[in-house]
Amino acid sequence: MKALVLEEYNKLVYKDVPDPVLRDDNDILVRVRASSICGSDVHGIDGSTGRRQPPIIMGHEASGEIIDVGKGVTRFRIGERITFDSTEYCGKCFYCRRGQTNLCDNRQVLGVSCTEYSRSGTFAEYVVIPEHIAYALPDGLDYIDASLAEPAAVAAHALAITPVALGDSFVVVGTGLIGLLLLQILRTSTSGLVIGLDTDPSRRESALRFGADAVFDPAAPDSLAKIRALTSGRGVDHAIEAVGATAPIRTAIDAVRKGGSVTLVGNFSPKVEIPLQLIITRQIALYGSCAMSDEYPLVLDLMARKKIDARAIVSAIAPLADGEVWFKRLYNREPGLLKVVLQP
Repeated sequence: MKALVLEEYNKLVYKDVPDPVLRDDNDILVRVRASSICGSDVHGIDGSTGRRQPPIIMGHEASGEIIDVGKGVTRFRIGERITFDSTEYCGKCFYCRRGQTNLCDNRQVLGVSCTEYSRSGTFAEYVVIPEHIAYALPDGLDYIDASLAEPAAVAAHALAITPVALGDSFVVVGTGLIGLLLLQILRTSTSGLVIGLDTDPSRRESALRFGADAVFDPAAPDSLAKIRALTSGRGVDHAIEAVGATAPIRTAIDAVRKGGSVTLVGNFSPKVEIPLQLIITRQIALYGSCAMSDEYPLVLDLMARKKIDARAIVSAIAPLADGEVWFKRLYNREPGLLKVVLQP
């Protein structure tokens, strides 16, 4: 089969590789129809994250068609259209038994190669997955949109672990891909005020289109005053930070009221500084959000009912053979590029 292989750091090659084979009776062989490029893939190609060690076929946001199944597969048949979780979880450990599959002790992420394991991903014609991480596509939902179910589920999980009451207000810090998906999901979940914060004017405009009631530049000296003016001087009930760096996390903490919460879903920087005394004296709860845990059915339903407009976030659709070019454009932060979907 053809695949886009990270042969060495900063070197992607479209080449022939061996076809994957079913590993056990519960596996499914998928013909990949669409695979979108995640920011973690882009950050990983230069070796800075340590989680894309070459050689590796990256990719974990995908959809496709089943072309073979193991003898033990009972929920799916050949020819069905599916998407799938990016995380292979064991289903047996302490966390899996509690329903926290995203925290599985034995988890492996598709398209990731690190010290603990190496797992081929979806920038290829075929991929093998276990049956229990697969989800059937609703009628009318195409492969391109379905390839964004994974980041949508990441956004939904961040909201799911946030203690939300009816009418609560929100700030979403960072209105890139995850932030824009969050805004759409929030609009289905709360009638309260929703504010988007981003330093990029075009992303602020997008945030308004995707459901924000107001948008501000967090670098502007009066942005926090504007947020308080909209919230009776208190600040919002909850902030969700979708960048993962010191400055936007501080913005999220500053934007919430006393007794509010900040959910961290952005993962750009491995280490950040936080204002500890401010968090303690204002009794702010911090939540770390990791991947997803059973949010796929929800986001697939929202996509099918057009509550999430995934296609509006897609900047380009291109052949997998052109993947190296698109990775370079994303890596160089080309203006206007948000999500690129590759088709093998």
